[in-house]
Amino acid sequence: MKTLLIFRHAKSSWDDPGLRDHDRPLNPRGVRDAPRMGRLIVDEDLVPERIISSTAVRAHSTAELAAGVMSTSPEIETTRELYLASPHSYLDALADYAGDADPVMVVGHNPGITALVTVLTGELEEMPTAALAVVEVEIDDWRDVERADGGRLVAFWRPKDLR
Repeated sequence: MKTLLIFRHAKSSWDDPGLRDHDRPLNPRGVRDAPRMGRLIVDEDLVPERIISSTAVRAHSTAELAAGVMSTSPEIETTRELYLASPHSYLDALADYAGDADPVMVVGHNPGITALVTVLTGELEEMPTAALAVVEVEIDDWRDVERADGGRLVAFWRPKDLR
């Protein structure tokens, strides 16, 4: 059994219309929500051993801010493969980068991040910004994640759920 944390990037800024989408930073709400979700991860004893993040500024910043509140800083692997990726790309990235880590967290974008939850669990949970889904997958090795016989959604939080 492996545990996967699926984390959508926090709220991004649209203040600079000249920036490429890939380069958009977090807005003040995103800067506030990412570490709040990181503290939740700590409180729930779900600190990942490895984080795999999109290279987009908003996703990588989300990963760094969340990891920054964790007592043991997980390794953050960035890959362009997760920028606006399909669920299949997330599964490929897990097979390529997760190694033997458990739990693992992926940080990325919609619509792929919502679709990933659905592909793995059969459940439709819309992933707003900074939402976190925790999925248990019946595998022993991340290289087998694409062939997994389903997973189970064990937790789901949005920043607005936190007090």
